[in-house]
Amino acid sequence: MATQIIEILSPEEIRRTLTRLASQVIEKNGDLSELVLLGIYTRGVPLAHQLAQQIEMLEQVKVPVGAIDVTLYRDDLKRIKTRTPAKTKIPLSLTGKRVVLVDDVIYKGRTIRAALNAVTEYGRPQVIRLLTLVDRGHRELPIHPDFVGKTLPTAAEEQVKVYLQDPDGRDTVELIKG
Repeated sequence: MATQIIEILSPEEIRRTLTRLASQVIEKNGDLSELVLLGIYTRGVPLAHQLAQQIEMLEQVKVPVGAIDVTLYRDDLKRIKTRTPAKTKIPLSLTGKRVVLVDDVIYKGRTIRAALNAVTEYGRPQVIRLLTLVDRGHRELPIHPDFVGKTLPTAAEEQVKVYLQDPDGRDTVELIKG
C-alpha cells in the first residue's frame, strides 16, 4: 500500500487552534503571574512560545517560557530512537508555579510521564497541566491532557507529524497512513 498523507490542520487552523488554547489556558489559570509554559522538545518548545505570544496579545501579560528535554527520563529508550539531549532551559524556580507542559502530539503518554519526572528536578509546582496540539489516543499510562487542540483517533501504524514555521518552515499537521 502506498503512503498516503492527509492534511489534518492547515496553517489557518493551527493559528485558530492556538488562539483557542491560549484562551482556555487564561480562563483555567486566572492569575497569570504564576503561570509558566514549559515546551517539551522538539515541537513543544515553539508551540509554547506561540502560546505565550497569543496570551500576551490577549491579556498584555508576558508569560515565562521554558524548554525541557525528557530524553534521560524516558523508560522506553531501548524502543525509541535516541538523540543527543537538548539543553533544558527553565527561566525560574517552578516551586509554587502553575506549569503548563506543552507538547505537539500525545500518544502513549510516556513522554509526558518523563516530563513529569523532569519537572520535579526544578521545584514543586502548585499544579501541572498538559496542553497538546493533537491527541491521537492509544495511551499506555493514565495520562490525559487538560487542553487539546484536536482529538484525532488513529490506528497504531499511522503517524501524526506536526510541522511548524520554526523549525520546519511551514505550519501543518499531517496524518501519514501506510
